[in-house]
Amino acid sequence: MVDRIKMAQRPAGERNKDFKEVNLGYSEKEAVEEAGRCLQCKNPLCVAGCPVEINIPGFIKAVAGGDPLKAARILKEKNNLPAICGRVCPQEGQCELKCILARKGSSVGIGNLERFAADWEKRNAERSGQAPAAAGDTAGAGLKIAVIGSGPAGLTCAGDLAKLGYDVTVFESLHKPGGVLRYGIPGFRLPAAVLDYELENLQKLGVRIVLNTLVGRTITVDELLKEGYKAVFIGTGAGLPAFLNIPGENLNHIYSANEFLVRVNLMRANEFPDHDTPIYIGRNVVVIGGGNTAMDAARTALRLGAKTVTLVYRRSEDELPARKEEVKHAKEEGIKFRLLTNPVRFLGNEKGFVERMECLSMELGEPDQSGRRRPKPVEGSNFFMPADMAIIAIGLAPNPVLPSLTGGLETDEDGHLKIDVAFMTTIQGVFAGGDIVGGDTVISAMGMGKKAARSIDAYVKTISNIKFKN
Repeated sequence: MVDRIKMAQRPAGERNKDFKEVNLGYSEKEAVEEAGRCLQCKNPLCVAGCPVEINIPGFIKAVAGGDPLKAARILKEKNNLPAICGRVCPQEGQCELKCILARKGSSVGIGNLERFAADWEKRNAERSGQAPAAAGDTAGAGLKIAVIGSGPAGLTCAGDLAKLGYDVTVFESLHKPGGVLRYGIPGFRLPAAVLDYELENLQKLGVRIVLNTLVGRTITVDELLKEGYKAVFIGTGAGLPAFLNIPGENLNHIYSANEFLVRVNLMRANEFPDHDTPIYIGRNVVVIGGGNTAMDAARTALRLGAKTVTLVYRRSEDELPARKEEVKHAKEEGIKFRLLTNPVRFLGNEKGFVERMECLSMELGEPDQSGRRRPKPVEGSNFFMPADMAIIAIGLAPNPVLPSLTGGLETDEDGHLKIDVAFMTTIQGVFAGGDIVGGDTVISAMGMGKKAARSIDAYVKTISNIKFKN
């Protein structure tokens, strides 16, 4: 069996000092060779593992045949953001996990090939000045749809509805579009130029993006419906940080990962004073958490000049929720891992600045509801770590702003919007998807956005007496 083609990457000692992209992508020769490994199964299980239903064998066959433009067009029939998905989606737990080749070796590099095809289109579209857009019908007949939030769920929903002919307007509260794709993922994983290109393609489909508009304050959901929008999709994500709730957590130089990454990714604190937002970076930085956000925060802190960055996680490496590739890259770049460790308090100096962190060693017990073994403290194992800066990266709760300002929008006990099987909320004509209803990855949010777009299309056709095409 031919081994999977590994993607080239920049040397760790070079890349950990800047924000340029780590992975370099496939060459055309490498892409064709990797695509040639695909068995072109009659019953492609990989498609069943894709939340946005890409014709995976079809686009890979086009790559193998030396036609990356055709591959990009096949991708865009289902996926409005292929260059992004090829970089940040956890294919190893989805489409690649289902690949037949994975049973006896390594799966086809589906994500790497998706990135190759999307990047090839971008390079050649830039040369010609024109990017091909996926064709769709015009059943929407110019009817207006509002999308709140320009993250992966909102952008996917907007793009799919635009392809159906709807007049789609995306309302974004920040001064730049992209949501978590913009403020949550560092440039060494997802360059801003890639996101900007995907956004430009959506705008070429007819999607209009209105910035600096906080729906609920600037304009309400009820006002949008009264202004003629036939339906509203809410994709405002999860922007409320979770905290440890331990003593000393309010000391200075303790950040939530959300604030830390927003300052760097969106507000460009790494370029201060050329940009207005400053940020403090300690000598000994600790990051608490084990997901992709924790890896992003740790690797960002290292690039900003920290002497040591230590990632503290209460379970073992086998339970780390971050992508294996991100863990590998973090280790290569010099991030230290302190596993089976749980903070119990922060201690600071007389001026209120954090100086060290008290921790407990942990051991693993029986599995919990997530299927991972539950960590439990080892009695009497307390120890201290130096920490003049800490970043808390233990998750986010749904953004509470819009639900709190919109009468009739019901949430569950965790703050997620309640939706039915058609993704409609407790307000007629208002739909939702992504982290605001319980998504956990970019691609799962996109899958919800796609399904919600279908439901919105069906709903609007019903209330507008538009006949379905045979």
